[in-house]
Amino acid sequence: MRLPLAAIIMLFVFSILTDFYIWTDIRQGKSKNRWAWSNVYAISSFLLWIFLVVIVAMPRRSLDGGVYAVMWMLTVYLSIYIPKIIYCIFSLLGRVPRLFRAQRWKWMNYVGIVASLGGFALLWHGILYTRTHPQVTDITVFSDRLPESFDDYRIVQISDLHLGTWGSNTKFLSQMVNTINALKPDLIVFTGDIVNQKSDELNLFKETLSKLKATDGVYSILGNHDYGDYVDWPSAEAKKANLDNLKKIQKDAGWKMLNNAHAYIFRKKGALTDSIALIGVENWGEPPFAQYGDLQKAYPADSTHNLRDNNFKILLTHNPEHWVREVRKRSNIDLSLSGHTHAMQASFDIFGRRFSPAAFRYSTWGGFYTENGIGEIEDFGNPDLSEGLERNLDKSSLYVNIGAGEVAMPFRVGASNPEITLLTLKKK
Repeated sequence: MRLPLAAIIMLFVFSILTDFYIWTDIRQGKSKNRWAWSNVYAISSFLLWIFLVVIVAMPRRSLDGGVYAVMWMLTVYLSIYIPKIIYCIFSLLGRVPRLFRAQRWKWMNYVGIVASLGGFALLWHGILYTRTHPQVTDITVFSDRLPESFDDYRIVQISDLHLGTWGSNTKFLSQMVNTINALKPDLIVFTGDIVNQKSDELNLFKETLSKLKATDGVYSILGNHDYGDYVDWPSAEAKKANLDNLKKIQKDAGWKMLNNAHAYIFRKKGALTDSIALIGVENWGEPPFAQYGDLQKAYPADSTHNLRDNNFKILLTHNPEHWVREVRKRSNIDLSLSGHTHAMQASFDIFGRRFSPAAFRYSTWGGFYTENGIGEIEDFGNPDLSEGLERNLDKSSLYVNIGAGEVAMPFRVGASNPEITLLTLKKK
């Protein structure tokens, strides 16, 4: 968990400015007890600033200091200050008429109070309910390149479990596993970030992970959090041992890792046996993340096979930017599956349109994307979860799963429930 110095300073400045503004509003009010209330507010704000200092001072990258307590303390802090900021926005809007020498809209203060209480309720609903209730996204994809034997082939994708977020609570993961197994998948794929910081976060979850069942097994790749880059290790050997242990735990659970590698999935229908290529790259990072992914190494060219051969190909790549910047330009991979964005743990359906703050960072932040005839990316979004969706794989396509766990703060707001994606392949 990274808290850059600039972000810490901004958090302090915003907190102080927000509290000073609200304190001023209280002092300028007409309540007979406004002086007493302003003093109470000042004291409570000062205590919250001390609380923030404690959060910042707590170890986040040490081997002994886990990130679990920091995440929850930061969440409590922001669940108080985000509603405060909402109030300030409405209160400032109420002052706009004064720019035109008109009377201030004092009623906007009351609107701000209601809106801030709504924001507080929405955040805690995301903390206590949304993050613990996974939903299944059902998508049928058609391709004329799909071998006939794979018609109706069912793939379940999960991503970004971040198991350290759950501490010692295995209930959520058990619920996920039961839901996935009930879908009776032919194949299960995991697209990275199984931990927050260290491999020992997996210890309590090993047995549950081993209960995932699919006809052709469980395949996984590494995400940026899986390499131990968020811990200050005493040596390179200790960091390597951590990664080796993470790989071993997945292997012991019966998972098959594709670290810049590929495997062929075979399926027989009558006298005919067909195959599809399943390719997995290590994390394809952007700064500040390290670059480990190598598509060419994962599917090396030979006399008959290359990144533009006639095999139906599915790619597991943690970061969707890999598809945007490289995969769709260098290959004819039919379907890429990614995670990483979490939809920033906040997404909303507004008048049939999806919105997430992740859209300011990623052009492909969640849902189904494909490349049109002129090389531009079309966003098809997520389906209505109750009805499913049908898509064609005529061009290179990408599905971004918004993950099942959290990082930095344990909440999921709006329509950002933990996601289980069921992809059914159909011969076109």
